[in-house]
Amino acid sequence: MDELVVPQLPPSLLAERQGDVAVLRLNRAHKRNALDDDIVRGLDNFFTALPDGIAAVVLAAVGDNFSAGLDLFELKERDVTEGIAHSSLWHRTFEKIQFGRIPVVAVLHGAVVGGGLELAAAAHVRVAERSAYYALPEGSRGIYVGGGGSVRLPRLIGVARMIDMMLTGRTYSAEEGQAMGLTTYLVDPGQGLAKGLEIARRIASNAPLTNFAVMHALPRIAECDPAAGYMMEALMSAIAQADPEAKARLKDFLEKRGPKVKHT
Repeated sequence: MDELVVPQLPPSLLAERQGDVAVLRLNRAHKRNALDDDIVRGLDNFFTALPDGIAAVVLAAVGDNFSAGLDLFELKERDVTEGIAHSSLWHRTFEKIQFGRIPVVAVLHGAVVGGGLELAAAAHVRVAERSAYYALPEGSRGIYVGGGGSVRLPRLIGVARMIDMMLTGRTYSAEEGQAMGLTTYLVDPGQGLAKGLEIARRIASNAPLTNFAVMHALPRIAECDPAAGYMMEALMSAIAQADPEAKARLKDFLEKRGPKVKHT
């Protein structure tokens, strides 16, 4: 991989490039990749300043854990106003991941806890190694999720399950997380990055407008009333199929030059 130079990236984030795929790693292993303000601002800068030619991102982590959540040392002296501003910073940053320019594949291992789980939930595809485990321990610490977890996680696992996780501190294994919809791929330890890169390369090969539609239109259509959803779908479908790249790809398929769907 080649180094990817992004302005104002802190040492706690490592960026590399492999063709049209960028790999961004949390690099704070001595703190179990706990998320501090430097990391969150670095994520903001990274997803704001992605260079042209990058078509997908793999979000991973150095060390034994994806992320143990918010660095609690940052909460010691914060008042209510500062707390709202801090949560808003996370919201803006994670919004740039979920509704940014290109799709993001998160590779999870070890602790995926609290704010780390909120970060993972902002990605579009999640790959878990069998070492991964999930928890929302905020209740036992007298705090509440602040990185968008109340919005994103119930859409993945349901309100009742999130309530249970927060009230009881229950921990879910990688296999349980896969079964309840936190992740869509499950691999053996050490295989997550390779699988994430494989998926990211496949995503990067799609037509950019189609990827954009899946990222931006699909989640909003899913939350619409049916009539509005059908209308938005029709508009997005018409826009996508009118794109010159879509026309070229369709022509290749009809003339038997394009790939066929196969079960692998």
